[in-house]
Amino acid sequence: MTSAEALYLRDYLLRVIEGESATTRRVLAALPAARLEYRPDPKAMSARELAWHIAEAEPLLLEVVARGSFDGVSPAAEVPATIEAILAHYDRHLGPGLARVRAVSAEQLLQPVNLFGASDLLVRRLAYVPFHAVHHRGQLSAYLRAMGAFVPGCYGWSADERERARLEEAK
Repeated sequence: MTSAEALYLRDYLLRVIEGESATTRRVLAALPAARLEYRPDPKAMSARELAWHIAEAEPLLLEVVARGSFDGVSPAAEVPATIEAILAHYDRHLGPGLARVRAVSAEQLLQPVNLFGASDLLVRRLAYVPFHAVHHRGQLSAYLRAMGAFVPGCYGWSADERERARLEEAK
C-alpha cells in the first residue's frame, strides 16, 4: 500500500465513522431511562452497560489507533447511571478521537501493528471501529424491540418510524 492509499483509506474510514455516529447516537438516545437495567438474558449486559460499551468504545478505539497501541488507553472504571451521561461522553469524546486519527501520518498508518489479536497495517485496523459500533448498535436495537421501546431506523426507516409517519399522516 502506498502513502497516498493509506491516507485515502484513513480519510474514507473516518467519514464512515462520522456518518455512522449519527445513527449510533439515535439508537443510544432511544433507550428509555426507565429500562436501563433491562437484560434479555442473565448472561447479557444490561441495556445501560451495552449503551456505555458502545459510547465508550468508539473514542477509545480511535485513541488506540491514534497511538498505534493499547498502551496508556484504558476504559472507565464505572458505567454512568443515566443515558444522558452516556450520550454526553459520546458527544464529548468522539470528535477529538476522530481528529487525533486524522493527524496520524501516512508513515504511521503503514506500520504493522498487533491490535485486536491480529497483525496488520495500522490503517486497516481502523476498519474495526465502525464494525464494532455497528455490531453492538444492532444488539442494542434488538434490546429496544424486545423491551417494547421505539426502535430508530439505521439504514432506512424502521417499522416504528413507518408507523409514526402513518399516524401523523392520518391526523
